[in-house]
Amino acid sequence: MQLFPCPFCGPREESEFHYGGEAGNLRPDGGDVTAERWAGYLHMRDNPKGPGREIWVHLTCGEFFAMSRDSVNHKVSGSSTLGKSEHGA
Repeated sequence: MQLFPCPFCGPREESEFHYGGEAGNLRPDGGDVTAERWAGYLHMRDNPKGPGREIWVHLTCGEFFAMSRDSVNHKVSGSSTLGKSEHGA
């Protein structure tokens, strides 16, 4: 089993986590969002091969965080709390 590094609790088994999506996919703001932009937010993903930054939630503590992970070999290079640009605050 793979260990994921929660920035709040430390390393934990991967079964304690849930994938939240790619980092930087911010929800469009406002009621005047076009159907194309909304569809892009919901469905269009880069899906890069190799290193990427993803949003995860640690189900035990309930905290969301960003994790840097390689999609080819699944190696995790780190995790951090979310910045304003990543969670839309």
